[in-house]
Amino acid sequence: MNSRPDSATSASGRAVSRAVLRQGGARCAALCAVSTTATAAGLALPALLGHTLDLLLTHAPAARWVAGCAGLVLLLALLDGCAGVLTGTCDAEATAWLRRRLTGHVLALGPRATARFGAGDLVARLVGNATQAGTAPGALAALLAAFAGPVGGVVALGLIDPCLAAVFLAGAPLLALLLRAFARDTTACVADYQRAQGRIARALAEAVGGSRTIRAAGAEDRETARILAPLPELSHAGHRMWRVQGRAAAQAVTVAPLLNLGVLAVAGLLLARHRLSVGEVLAASRYAVLATGVGALVGRLAALGRARAATGRLAEVLAEPAPGHGNGQLPSGNGQLELRSVTAFRGGRTVLDGVDLTIPGGTTLAVVGRSGAGKSLLAQIAGRLADPDAGEVLLDGVRLRDLTHGELRRAVAYAFERPALPGTTVEDTIAFGCTPATPAAVRAAARRAHADDFVRRLPDGYATRTADAPRSGGESQRLGLARAFAQGGRLLILDDALSSLDTVTEHRITETLLTADPDRTRLLIAHRATTAARADRVAWLDAGRVRAVGTHRELWREAEYRAVFGGEGEVRDVSAAGSGSEVGTEVRG
Repeated sequence: MNSRPDSATSASGRAVSRAVLRQGGARCAALCAVSTTATAAGLALPALLGHTLDLLLTHAPAARWVAGCAGLVLLLALLDGCAGVLTGTCDAEATAWLRRRLTGHVLALGPRATARFGAGDLVARLVGNATQAGTAPGALAALLAAFAGPVGGVVALGLIDPCLAAVFLAGAPLLALLLRAFARDTTACVADYQRAQGRIARALAEAVGGSRTIRAAGAEDRETARILAPLPELSHAGHRMWRVQGRAAAQAVTVAPLLNLGVLAVAGLLLARHRLSVGEVLAASRYAVLATGVGALVGRLAALGRARAATGRLAEVLAEPAPGHGNGQLPSGNGQLELRSVTAFRGGRTVLDGVDLTIPGGTTLAVVGRSGAGKSLLAQIAGRLADPDAGEVLLDGVRLRDLTHGELRRAVAYAFERPALPGTTVEDTIAFGCTPATPAAVRAAARRAHADDFVRRLPDGYATRTADAPRSGGESQRLGLARAFAQGGRLLILDDALSSLDTVTEHRITETLLTADPDRTRLLIAHRATTAARADRVAWLDAGRVRAVGTHRELWREAEYRAVFGGEGEVRDVSAAGSGSEVGTEVRG
């Protein structure tokens, strides 16, 4: 569940806002210059019109002044067009920068980002909120110009006659209070609205991922209701937002005409006393309108409020600390892995509790345990896809957190139960990594993963687009294994990466995987007795603790260990040929 922004998030939001403005640099400066020039031209126009009117009324030559008025109007139109183009490009550049930064940060956070916010909510922030936050530079420039208009209008009234400015300033504090309240309330309403949108997006992403299960269960209506459960809250926030804006506009519209009437009344009295000319009264009426330009201010404040609320939602993600990396390098070694007093919490629960585990370099350790024992989290921590809350992990005597990012990722390769397969073609997918594998290495890795045969049967072989390549779950796993093999490294971690394979293919890959390799350590999250039987050693994880470490044959004597694989069964010897391990055991139904 996403918490409301705290002080750290607020500070992050201010930092993000400043960074967005800096990224816009030249364009923001140009936009401000154009907006300021347009405001100055708009302020000059009433005075010019008033003077021209006075000349016309006295039958004095006024051709140049009429031409000047026409030229000023054309200049305003040109500046308005330039401001529109600059606003669009400035917003687009800011949005692109925000998306790049947010995407990079989410990928740096790894699994913690999805666990904290949910995939759907992250997509909503990346797509919708980044777009709204990216409008901040343009909205700020427009707001500054909108404020400059009223300020300039008041100054111009004072230059025409101080009494006119005094009349307006008498009611200005009330107008300022109304605008301040509107800005505050708008930001709060928009934040609530965007949070509700994020919850809907999160639920929708979950439902899309499980669409087959939902359809098979006939639960479409129930899931639709669950996804749209925040809709009343969304509607309430939206209606509240419009009510706030409508109330502010109504209040401002009530105050503004009164100020205009006051200025015009005083201007009329001054005209009757011959202190003002007709042209000056015309100019004063226009400056009074500019000084009470509340409509423009309300719109600009609303836009800035939406941008601020969106920036706050991005700041919540960016405030999550990404894992840091050191400057260390690995010594020569074969991947000895040590977990020392590793403790990890998730969702307020202790998932791993003081785990101590040593895997000698060049050997294979299978980690087994019931569902929820902490196997997958241990696999994440072992290769630093996640950090423990206490304890440390060492590879060949060096703490993982002390290694550079490149050194760590070159040393550790992963294969997962449900591998993501990025890359344009199948070859790109297998080569994907910190250092892309060569075509020869890609094909060698595919052969090791027994994926070469089915890849060559694809329409364009290794050049087939990954998105267009028909494949089963087992074939996807083989591509994931091939990618892990292609990356090399001294530590290979398989998180249930053989679960979708048929028995024959699993046996062949396991034989290849467990062939004696003194230069690489293998950590396997195993759910099948056959896999555990072929490993050199087995770590039995129970309720977040290592209950025992030994060979599969040794642990099989324990009834509770046998129950991990679905109960007791008849045991027969199987050969772990080529693995260098002792003879193991497996279950026969």
